[in-house]
Amino acid sequence: MARVVVLGAGISGHTAALHLRRKLGTDHEVLVVSPNSKWNWIPSNIWVGVGNMKAEDVVFPLAPVYKRTGIVFHQALATELHPEGSAELEKPYVTVRYTDPSREGEVANITYDYLVNATGPKLNFAATPGLGPDANTVSVCTPQHAVQASEHLARVIDKMKKGERQKLVIGVGHGTCTCEGAAFEYTFNVEHELRTAGVRDKAEVTYLTNEYELGDFGVGGMVFHQGGEETTSKLWTESLFREREVKAVTQAHVEKIEPGVIYYEQLDGSKSTLDFDFAMLLPPFRGADLAAFDREGNDISDQVFLPSGFMKVDANYEAKPYEQWSAEDWPSTYESGRYPNVFGVGIAFAPPHQISVPRKSPNGTVITPAPPRTGMPSGVMGKTVALTIVDRITKGVTSSRTASMADMGAACVASAGTGLRRGTAASMTMYPVVPDYKRFPGSGRSNKDTFGEIGLAGHWIKYMLHVLFLYKAKARPLWYLIPE
Repeated sequence: MARVVVLGAGISGHTAALHLRRKLGTDHEVLVVSPNSKWNWIPSNIWVGVGNMKAEDVVFPLAPVYKRTGIVFHQALATELHPEGSAELEKPYVTVRYTDPSREGEVANITYDYLVNATGPKLNFAATPGLGPDANTVSVCTPQHAVQASEHLARVIDKMKKGERQKLVIGVGHGTCTCEGAAFEYTFNVEHELRTAGVRDKAEVTYLTNEYELGDFGVGGMVFHQGGEETTSKLWTESLFREREVKAVTQAHVEKIEPGVIYYEQLDGSKSTLDFDFAMLLPPFRGADLAAFDREGNDISDQVFLPSGFMKVDANYEAKPYEQWSAEDWPSTYESGRYPNVFGVGIAFAPPHQISVPRKSPNGTVITPAPPRTGMPSGVMGKTVALTIVDRITKGVTSSRTASMADMGAACVASAGTGLRRGTAASMTMYPVVPDYKRFPGSGRSNKDTFGEIGLAGHWIKYMLHVLFLYKAKARPLWYLIPE
């Protein structure tokens, strides 16, 4: 019997676990370790954050799904990785600390034959003093954060209805943040709600970002080809900002946040402030802070993880000038270079380099978006690694299936409003996520597969994805027919 342990039950980990259980016979065990009791469709947290959905609309309990599908579930936080075992335990194992109320604080060692690290990000609010729901800003990173954001937004709208002008700042709270797409989407959901409430004229809305220019989104921007015309994501995005009268501050690193005041530095080295009555700023991400130890108990974390806490996989981590980076540097199997039975997927794997051009201010401050690795790419990675493990267990092969972000497309649908008649969306697709200038000279991406458009149809697609992916994640009949 083989045991496959999956750390994390987000999009990547949950997808991997479901495919493993579907493909492996009952004589093999699939075990999921997650500190959270519920699964969250994170893209819809945006709608919770403006009051158009409730938290319970975007989550469901994991335990019943895993019980029904035959997956063993431990509500616990993984703290240590022992990929060589130890004198006490011959097999590789992971040390966990239970967060399940019935076993809270209990520590256990769980052995494995294969391990999938899908722990996702640690929300690093501490990187910026004053950032986060426990300090001076709100967030939409979790359902609970989104509920708080919605409540705060409602209070601000009430003040505007009484005639008070309000300043709203939405964006990212550090120079190395990722997920600019989520900040972009939340900005226009808030703007939509202000119009719906009849208070848009009382609001000053500012988008604050580490992007060098609008439309970068952490992927270096895109070139759109439609109807024989060419435009860029920069021009496309700028037109949306002008149309909605949203101001933008780009090339910004937030240094600290005090009540009502954001202090930030820009790429030219200048420092400024922004006053606010409402601020939703996303945090930078770190890895889950797993520590790794060899058989003798020596700490080998630096051999398994980067200093950021993300796991090293089959990527080229050689330091070299941006001009020498290539699509081939990116991982395709997500297998640990040191331990072939360990994989890192989703946000848990360490990207070899940024996609956007790396930049620093004259003060040495890094102000460049980190590569996005969420949503569709995360699901594809989870499934691919699951099928690799199934092949090795059932067929005895040593090869791996591949799914490089340099050969993977992605779609982003930023929708405002939730009804079928009321709302709009900015929809973008790109292929590949990581530009490949050898295959696609010029922009690095396929002309026919990279485009953007705005309209009600994209809004319908966003809502349809909400329904379909909750259905899929609940492992309802024929769930596996819905693509990642």
